[in-house]
Amino acid sequence: MLSQYIQEALNRAKYEIIKDDEPYYGEIPDLPGVWATGPTLEACRNNLQEVVEGWILVRLREGLQVPALGDRQINVVQPWVVNA
Repeated sequence: MLSQYIQEALNRAKYEIIKDDEPYYGEIPDLPGVWATGPTLEACRNNLQEVVEGWILVRLREGLQVPALGDRQINVVQPWVVNA
């Protein structure tokens, strides 16, 4: 489920070449603040995948919703709390 969501996010990525030390820039417009750079397109894509993974973890930790990407979504199930 998680890997399918990340793959869908990467499928939606937009890439461009910029004038910088790491000329490849990628972002996922559907996920606010998710972007990365790299010296090659492959490196940029790998970096972007790491950013997506971290972005998801932060959103889950903070109790924020992770937006659906088409039919891909991450549903958070609240754990049961047992009082001893």
